[in-house]
Amino acid sequence: MNGYRVAVVGATGAVGTRMIEMLEQSNLPIASVKYLASKRSAGKILKFKKQDITVEELVPESFEETDLALFSAGGGVSKKFAPEAVKRGAVVVDNTSAFRMDPEVPLVVPEVNEKALYRHKGLIANPNCSTIQMVVALEPLRKAFGLKKVIVTTLQAVSGAGNRAIQELHDETEAVLKGEKYEPEILPVAGDKKHYQIAFNPLAQIDVFEDDGYTHEEWKMIHETKKIMSNENIQVTATCVRVPVAVAHSESVWFELEKEGATVSKLQEILKKAPGVVLEDEPDKQIYPQAVNAAGKKDTFVGRVRPDQEQPNAFHLYCVSDNLLKGAAWNSVQIAERLHALDLLRVPK
Repeated sequence: MNGYRVAVVGATGAVGTRMIEMLEQSNLPIASVKYLASKRSAGKILKFKKQDITVEELVPESFEETDLALFSAGGGVSKKFAPEAVKRGAVVVDNTSAFRMDPEVPLVVPEVNEKALYRHKGLIANPNCSTIQMVVALEPLRKAFGLKKVIVTTLQAVSGAGNRAIQELHDETEAVLKGEKYEPEILPVAGDKKHYQIAFNPLAQIDVFEDDGYTHEEWKMIHETKKIMSNENIQVTATCVRVPVAVAHSESVWFELEKEGATVSKLQEILKKAPGVVLEDEPDKQIYPQAVNAAGKKDTFVGRVRPDQEQPNAFHLYCVSDNLLKGAAWNSVQIAERLHALDLLRVPK
């Protein structure tokens, strides 16, 4: 094979455009690309390595003669069209929540559970953005000392809610600074009953509220972490907050280890060598991860590693990552690269 025939579903969106960028930078052999989106976006012209590509309307037949399909157009679109792609012989990497908790679908972060790719049946799920960066940071520590409990508070960028949310942050900030009135329409959740100001105002809601008082975003972090790490016994709880930042999620993570003997210096040495991790942890020099520095980069930046003052064998860390790259587009393309390297980029017979 000279290369793969690749389709990007949701090509005009915040994640879709980054998927294109990641494919352009990828070592994946690509013979052709196809951009797919809604009827409204069909006809737009996007680039792939300086070549003009016309966006096509997404239909089931779009996946004829396609080897790899990267999806990021919403859960409803994935539920309808991902099976159609697999049926026509394409391997699907899906960036929505549609299939993440399906026991038949691997939920993969390559640095953490690449071996799960061996059991794919044509469809691989990309985890939630906030989950990905947390497990990238915690997995090397889990391997060394075991992991008993995790309590995480996230500070999530508005780009997690799409391009319209980014524009709302910009327009709203400008209006507030000018003393003008602005009526929010997108955040915290476009489809929910009420919308609130995000400019200068963190919102303690990402996705809809469940009956138990947790948001669905918090539910995802809890259950996806256990699935990715293949351990239902890890105790996980989360509070997810939307903050007035355009790109890059930040997380304050408290964790308790199973084995004794961990020290800050030992944890730092492990993190220095961990795949996908950049350690930025020099408090005496005021060096720690920041969203403005992480935006546009593929890595997960970790710092503020310190022991808990009250709980033995417990520690804190702070991690930051570009939610549109490692949290979405890059992790998806990275999965495709690993499928290629492992000779798994095909639908099993």
